[in-house]
Amino acid sequence: MDTAITDFLLALIKIVFLDLILAGDNAIVIGLAARNLQPATQKKAIIYGTAGAVVLRIIATILVVWLLNLPWLMLIGGILLISISYKLLTDENDHSDIKAGKSLGAAVRTIIVADAAMGLDNVLAVAGAANHNTLLVILGLLISVPIVVWGSTLFIKLINRFPWVIYLGSGVLGFTASSMITDEKHFQVFFETHPVIRGLFITAIILGVLSAGHFKKNAARKQREQEV
Repeated sequence: MDTAITDFLLALIKIVFLDLILAGDNAIVIGLAARNLQPATQKKAIIYGTAGAVVLRIIATILVVWLLNLPWLMLIGGILLISISYKLLTDENDHSDIKAGKSLGAAVRTIIVADAAMGLDNVLAVAGAANHNTLLVILGLLISVPIVVWGSTLFIKLINRFPWVIYLGSGVLGFTASSMITDEKHFQVFFETHPVIRGLFITAIILGVLSAGHFKKNAARKQREQEV
């Protein structure tokens, strides 16, 4: 298979995986926003709300892909993504403030607004993994979002049953973040001429994120056990 096609497919798989890992909360929000509606109306709210969220997500991600061409923004995006990969392991998100819509329009608005507010991690991760390829952005989101919507419960159960999936996702995020930093125009020549240093840097970021996240998660769990 042609190398360009292989690279494209691998990047697409990475984008879909990252979006699935990061979109668990979005799937919960969709369910909460539509929970008070009749079953038939619920389906419409989910479809319309998700469609609106996908359009906004695509526009935002393409904008970020374009912005990442500007000096230093790859570095800033990489640093932000490192913090997001750490939070993925340590955060216990509370969605009690998500109000259920009493009408189809209200539920759709809640889904779109909540998704936009929570979508920074997805947008940055997809933009970084896409490597300035707009087609990858669109395809990745179009593939992953419907899976999240219709398979969200299954995917969340999968993560709860196999916690290592979260660690894998965090590791992939760490790889994407560190690759963004090494691809920053001001550093690119240095890392290209020193591939060993680049490899060590990427490895250090991934291991650092996983170790720090694991330590924080265990500390929080022990604290909860002591409080009980």
